[in-house]
Amino acid sequence: MIIGIHGLENKPPLDEKMRWWKAALVEGLKRNCGSKADEIPFEFVYWADLRYDRPILSDENKEPYHPDTGTGPFPRPDLDETQPVNAVLETVYEGLDWVQSKTGVTPVDDIILKTRFDDLWHYQSETGFAQEVRGRLCVRIKASSGQPVLLVAHSMRSIIAYDALRMLERDEPSVLVDHFVTLGSPLGLAEVKLKVAEEHGEVRVPNNVGRWTNLADRRDIATVAGGLADDYAPNRHGASVRDSAVVNAYRRPNGEPNHHKSYGYLRTPELSAIALRFTTGRPAGG
Repeated sequence: MIIGIHGLENKPPLDEKMRWWKAALVEGLKRNCGSKADEIPFEFVYWADLRYDRPILSDENKEPYHPDTGTGPFPRPDLDETQPVNAVLETVYEGLDWVQSKTGVTPVDDIILKTRFDDLWHYQSETGFAQEVRGRLCVRIKASSGQPVLLVAHSMRSIIAYDALRMLERDEPSVLVDHFVTLGSPLGLAEVKLKVAEEHGEVRVPNNVGRWTNLADRRDIATVAGGLADDYAPNRHGASVRDSAVVNAYRRPNGEPNHHKSYGYLRTPELSAIALRFTTGRPAGG
């Protein structure tokens, strides 16, 4: 079972958002791996209704899912290309991260969270909201217990997923997730890591996770803190974070790039290879 979890801000209704995530995954599998399957075992965890009075209606949605107009595999990172702007920001943030982590004072992260990740700010400051969101994911993971689970979490939801996994680790140690995949994750921000340490103790891979792959486009502002492998220690079984650079080629309807969009991450060759191996046992191209 592939379980997906959406990220920040209000969303279309559950059925519509789930259908779009699944369509993006299938589109990536077809173009990147030559898969002919139109169906994959997929479930979706939705939480926007806990923060918003109603979902985004069709005529209000500025970025509905549409298949990409191109053909062939989606792009992979070019190791020889000029480093993106985020590479400079990562270098600057590395020094700030050290200061913020050591002092516990996080003015830079406060600005990032308040201005770009408002829902995450509320998640970290509102206990009731956090418990409800985590509870939904825990219920879905437990319901899939006994079968292999690939958990795919985008943006803020990667933090919620991490917290839920640490909760399950304590309360339901027999419940396991075979592969945890984070997309455009802000888990590397100093303030987030401090919150992890405060609530869960050691900042590490959850013990109920068999593998953790972190996919990030370096032009995505949510990943400004860089990779996660150096921040999250291996779990007691030796599972560590594997960081993988990707190209999020999504473009808005007006043509502007959006390197944080979930659909772009879901169509990357790297995620397609993970999903293909998970659902069929075949490596990409195999």
